[in-house]
Amino acid sequence: MKANCWMGKRKLEVRDVPDPKILNSRDAIIRVTSTAICGSDLHIYNGFIPTMEKGDILGHEFMGEVVETGSAVKNLKTGDRVVVPFTISCGACSMCQRDLWSLCENSNPNAAIAETLMGHSPAGLFGYSHMLGGFAGGQAEFARVPFADVGPLKVPAGIPDEQVLFLSDIFPTGYMGAEMCNIRQGDVIAVWGCGPVGQFAIASAKLLGAERVIAIDRFPYRLQMAADKAGATETINYEEESVLERLLELTGGRGPDACIDAVGLEAHGPAAIYAYDRAKQALMLETDRPIALREAIIACRPGGTVSVIGVYGGLVDKFPLGALMNKSLTIRTGQTHMHRYMRPLLERIERGEIDPSFVITHRMKLEDAPKGFETFVHKRENCEKVVLSA
Repeated sequence: MKANCWMGKRKLEVRDVPDPKILNSRDAIIRVTSTAICGSDLHIYNGFIPTMEKGDILGHEFMGEVVETGSAVKNLKTGDRVVVPFTISCGACSMCQRDLWSLCENSNPNAAIAETLMGHSPAGLFGYSHMLGGFAGGQAEFARVPFADVGPLKVPAGIPDEQVLFLSDIFPTGYMGAEMCNIRQGDVIAVWGCGPVGQFAIASAKLLGAERVIAIDRFPYRLQMAADKAGATETINYEEESVLERLLELTGGRGPDACIDAVGLEAHGPAAIYAYDRAKQALMLETDRPIALREAIIACRPGGTVSVIGVYGGLVDKFPLGALMNKSLTIRTGQTHMHRYMRPLLERIERGEIDPSFVITHRMKLEDAPKGFETFVHKRENCEKVVLSA
């Protein structure tokens, strides 16, 4: 089969690789019909995620048709259309039983590597390094899905792939980011980052009842999408004005009730702090650039919430712990507990409350995946989201 393979920093190749096989009675094999390039894939592409090996198959946002199941998979049959969550969860461990699916204790066979860095291991992830399981991803013609009796969500007939594909990751991720804000009537929410996850965080904040949602980014086309499609009530271009000053102005000097960091470890910002973080990264004195996170903590009103759904990989510098503590802020974060959200969000799509396909700007064939990454990482042609098909 064809698959998009990581061959080194900023080097990808679509190669012929062996077809996946059933390895466990709880496995399923999926013929991938649609897959996408995620913003967190760019962290791998740019060389910020360790334990990648040449030939690893990328991709954790995918859906398709079941072509084979293991003997223990009774809930799926050949021909079923399914969306596959990016986290791999067993359904039986103490974390899964507590509805903390992204912390599954049984799905990462390389847990010892993650424990060295984090103290404990999260769940295994598709196409996202050997530290997180070494599982082949879904930017391929076929994919093996472990714990298929728990993970994939069956899609009703008549719904196009593009409306449900993002249930695999970015729609639930954005929704969880908004839900963690404990939104109340009249709340003002600020969202750093208007990439696809940020767009869904904005849209979800509105769905959950926020009165105003302020979108922050540096690309005019992303800010326009946030206003026109996601429902942002105000936008801030941080290259044109001070985010902190503008947020205080928009909130009567109080600050947003909650702030969502939908950027993560490759944040950009004003020249001085951006140069500082880039230099620290180059010298391996910090792994991540927490520019958006620092700003969110400083901007948030006293007693507010900072929700972190942007991906972070390691250690950061100049973390404003004093502001966090003295303002009595709550930080909530995590990889998305996918099984908690997929079905309820599918029901919202079916009711016509949201059409997640609004973020798609580019459609390509699987063999064009390297071009898709280049287009996405450099924001060419106003690229917001790339969807690949076989």
